Amino acid sequence: MQTESESAELLSAKEYQRRLSIYASEGEARARQLGNRGPIRLDKNGKLHSDITRAYREHGFYVFTNALSNAEVNELRDDVMHVLAHAPVGPGQTVDTNGKPAIGSEMKRFPYHFVKPLSDPVGGTASSEGRHMSKMAEAQPDKNAPEYVVQIIAGMCQLFESGLRVYGHPQLLAVAEAINGPDFVPYNDAIFVKQPGLGGSVAWHQDGVTHWNSPDWDEGIHGVNFQAQLNRTSPMSCLWVVPGTHKRGQVDIKAMVEANGGSDQLPDAVPLFCDPGDVTIVNRQTLHCSFANTFDEFRISVSWGMHRRAAVIGQHGHLLQPKEVIYDDEFVDKRASVIQVAIDARRQYYSDEMSFVYQPFNDVAEQFRWSPETFESVIRDYNTRDIGI
Repeated sequence: MQTESESAELLSAKEYQRRLSIYASEGEARARQLGNRGPIRLDKNGKLHSDITRAYREHGFYVFTNALSNAEVNELRDDVMHVLAHAPVGPGQTVDTNGKPAIGSEMKRFPYHFVKPLSDPVGGTASSEGRHMSKMAEAQPDKNAPEYVVQIIAGMCQLFESGLRVYGHPQLLAVAEAINGPDFVPYNDAIFVKQPGLGGSVAWHQDGVTHWNSPDWDEGIHGVNFQAQLNRTSPMSCLWVVPGTHKRGQVDIKAMVEANGGSDQLPDAVPLFCDPGDVTIVNRQTLHCSFANTFDEFRISVSWGMHRRAAVIGQHGHLLQPKEVIYDDEFVDKRASVIQVAIDARRQYYSDEMSFVYQPFNDVAEQFRWSPETFESVIRDYNTRDIGI
């Protein structure tokens, strides 16, 4: 594993676009043949339809179309853009472009992550426990591009109420239950921002780090990620995955790239292109990446994840906390209570919608009603208790 960033091919934005456009066209054709795209379908008992479960387990991902209403998408987009407009001016800064305190600068875990435009800052490095084994090709940004741009905004449940409400979406929670069991618990959340002509890449990786050599390993032990799209995401700007890799254990990404002539355009990968309101679910063991956004599409992806409770209890902090942190029942319950508050926040806002029943908190739901008090006791700085395995 490299400890310092490897060199990467630096292309003009025009040449990067040309190469990616060809690859994207081929990848879209592969994706449309898989048959794992459509609306969320629940059976008469409110459980995820078995056809969807089978397709997800086969490929490692599914695209749920029209999962969010236009109104909810618009609220989320407006809130994200407001935060982005009042984000810090750069790494290590706490004020926005007007010199005022940036939104979220008071949070214990700083919610912003910056990258240099069109770059891959982590590929081929030891970052995130070395998950990003190979560096992506990079593109040359415009000469007038800023030095850094926001790539990730964390803490959506605290930053704006629409973020908390989508966290309590009943059908998506039913999907999480179907995949991880009724006692599922949270991972983390992150809003990925890929501005036109500026958004950096995220190198090929699998998310899991703890259970690859566990005697209990199986294809779902590292949990799942949801990603709600607030803009149209074409094959040129969206997430890419290699179907079926969630079943293969920890793959040698560097060897895969080398076998592909050193190119990061892996031959079996497919793009998760979406319309606004579509939500993807991806197994965290599935190999995935995103390419630099040299195109004119603005991509905002609201992402959050869920784990099996049994997979996290007793584990030490990985990725998100110091190693001495142990995910015991108290730690996990405290983080999981955010789900119950989110369910009630959604119930209060969407009064005609059937709420999800979250089994671990069903008997104590009254203690987790959405209110100013639960904002302080449950939501404020909740992301310091994120769970990463």
